[in-house]
Amino acid sequence: MARRVPDPQLQELVTRLERAAEELRAGELAPERAAALVDECAQLAAAAGAELDRQVRGGETGVATAPGQLALGS
Repeated sequence: MARRVPDPQLQELVTRLERAAEELRAGELAPERAAALVDECAQLAAAAGAELDRQVRGGETGVATAPGQLALGS
């Protein structure tokens, strides 16, 4: 199976989540900044989930449906 090139929008969301996680793990943030970053992570994760859902519903994942298995969105 050929590897699919990651969607640039989805890749950007993942990169932003990884950077935010690194900042949080460093433990050097003021409580207010940490709370704002956690909120941003939740928003980024929701956006990534919505993008993945859009791709799956649009048939853009490159994942074949196995025999006897229903496709998502059917």
